[in-house]
Amino acid sequence: MKNKFLSIKNNISFKNGLIPVIIQDFKTNKVLMLGFMNEEAYKKSIFDKKVTFYSRSKKRLWTKGEISKNYLFIEKILIDCDKDTLLIKVSPNGPVCHKGTDTCWKEINKKNFLFILEDLILNRTRQRKKKSYIFQLWEQGINRIAQKLGEESIELIIESKDNNNNLFLNESADLLFHYLILLQYKKINIQDVIDLLEKRNLIK
Repeated sequence: MKNKFLSIKNNISFKNGLIPVIIQDFKTNKVLMLGFMNEEAYKKSIFDKKVTFYSRSKKRLWTKGEISKNYLFIEKILIDCDKDTLLIKVSPNGPVCHKGTDTCWKEINKKNFLFILEDLILNRTRQRKKKSYIFQLWEQGINRIAQKLGEESIELIIESKDNNNNLFLNESADLLFHYLILLQYKKINIQDVIDLLEKRNLIK
């Protein structure tokens, strides 16, 4: 299958043999780090689908995570208008900075909480703990999950008619929580929904 990242290679201008590369989290949009690539590093990156830089200090190719295994798996590559800077959107496999933080600017909270909650829901279903509300609902199957989502929707609609924002907020949280459970049951990630919304609303 043809590598989807090959198409932009001919548009890149490797000034002095190197091009700066901004690394951004695909899900959270956080800027994670900055590195440099030469043409060989770029080719290796698109072949492996993992970010490889050219280390100016070591004078060699350097795959991020080659020691720590905290690889940067490539999701999307963008080139700027001058064709001399890359933005690579990645799914990081662990902390990005060698000091253990998720960015080289010392941020700690790697994921938006919705993604954390999504992971929690999936873990509860795999752990099969009978006392877990998520697992109990999961075991009842799609009909019960869909019914519960419908019940939460009706409760939210009812609260929207009143002036108690606290109750409305709580029902909103309940609805979103059960929606995430339904998505996981259907083997769909919240990122898939976000991607579709972005696609529908792109300015042409």
